[in-house]
Amino acid sequence: MAIRQNALTEWTKSSYSANGNCVEVKAAEGHALLVRDSKSVSSGVLDFSAKTWSAFVLDVSRSAGF
Repeated sequence: MAIRQNALTEWTKSSYSANGNCVEVKAAEGHALLVRDSKSVSSGVLDFSAKTWSAFVLDVSRSAGF
């Protein structure tokens, strides 16, 4: 999932989420992306730099054969 900084002002689920249970992402100030569990939105968020998130998505895509 490629995300342009500040492109997502609302929490967004992956288009691959078949049943709604997925991670959600949202752009944050300071060149960061926030990630949370859609099943437990009050459990907190993970904060990734845009560079770290991009590297993660690229690695997962390569591993999955996309």
